Amino acid sequence: MEPFNEPHGQSEGEAQIFAASNGEPAAPKATSIAPAWHTVVLILGILAVSLSGGYRHPGGRGVGAANRMHTYALTAGLEVVLIGWVAFGVRLRRVPLGSLFGKVSNSFRSIAIDAGIAILFWMGSLMALATLALMWISIEAAITHKPIPIETGQSGKTSVPRLPEDQAARAVVQLAPSNGKEMVSWLLLCVLVGIAEELVFRGYLQQQFTAWTRGAAAGGVVFSALMFGAAHGYEGARAMFLLAVFGAFFSLLAVFRRNLRAGIFAHSWHDAIAGLMVAFLHARHLL
Repeated sequence: MEPFNEPHGQSEGEAQIFAASNGEPAAPKATSIAPAWHTVVLILGILAVSLSGGYRHPGGRGVGAANRMHTYALTAGLEVVLIGWVAFGVRLRRVPLGSLFGKVSNSFRSIAIDAGIAILFWMGSLMALATLALMWISIEAAITHKPIPIETGQSGKTSVPRLPEDQAARAVVQLAPSNGKEMVSWLLLCVLVGIAEELVFRGYLQQQFTAWTRGAAAGGVVFSALMFGAAHGYEGARAMFLLAVFGAFFSLLAVFRRNLRAGIFAHSWHDAIAGLMVAFLHARHLL
């Protein structure tokens, strides 16, 4: 992936990372933004927590109303640790943490454009992921020789195939807020998660993998997307695959916009809407 920002003049390494002030690409040779050992530790940490079933769900599978706020706090703490570790790594190379977010303008027009792009991106991504999910279920049904689950209405008529309940569905149901205090906490958590995960996966890892693949943007997109999927091991194989694809979409969005803001918008409200929708369905006894 091409670097997001323009040089700040702090070091020769930064001058190779960021685009020149006249808009021309930087030197062809991509430079890593943190030591290799730092990135390896980050990757191993993410995989370890994911395999233990705790990434973004440190309360485990049995999260209930009694400890949901505790789980939110643990999740927020984990995201802050990720941000801190990334900040430590880039500081070792004298790269400003803020540069990982890319070049952005704080004008209302620029923010509105990113918000609009984020909405279109989010809707298009969900449609693509829904198609992939149905393809996965169809292939799985063909391999296991089991019928595809069909939603049946009160009239007895069948409608569209429904996704069977699995680890991902249980995780969302267990984490969804159930009262006003939890809803406020959930929304704040979603903002933090959106910022932290875009910074870690698209701002840091994507640029690192791009550098490690000798400046190949595709390498940064693919490997950061695979890490994003692998980070959600507690949700099961199908969710990991779909989230890897989702991560690739976010990576391409970052390349297109040359910053993370649109991705942060889409990531934050995707999580927020998912939780609030589940809370609404629970309140209406529909889920």
